[in-house]
Amino acid sequence: MAWAILFTAGLLEIGWAIGLKYTDGFSRIVPSVLTLAAMAGSVILLGVALKSLPIGTAYAVWTGIGAVGTAALGIILFGEPATALRLASIGLIVTGIVGLKLVA
Repeated sequence: MAWAILFTAGLLEIGWAIGLKYTDGFSRIVPSVLTLAAMAGSVILLGVALKSLPIGTAYAVWTGIGAVGTAALGIILFGEPATALRLASIGLIVTGIVGLKLVA
């Protein structure tokens, strides 16, 4: 169950990272409230997952999910470049996440 909670926390991290783009410097109320809620939810769920997962593994997986998801959505939503090196780098992060899950 801790892994599912951690995965959800990672998804919320993606949500708040992408949400920052839509807050316009926290000048838009609805995107700002949603982004802050995602931030709080992400950290709270990370804390819950840490009750049974090692901190190093959980934090690395949490940030990895956020980094991969945010980079992918940057490509999809904002037209950021999808160069071979960028995609390979994202793949390395995914490999690291999977590796940490396998050894935890």
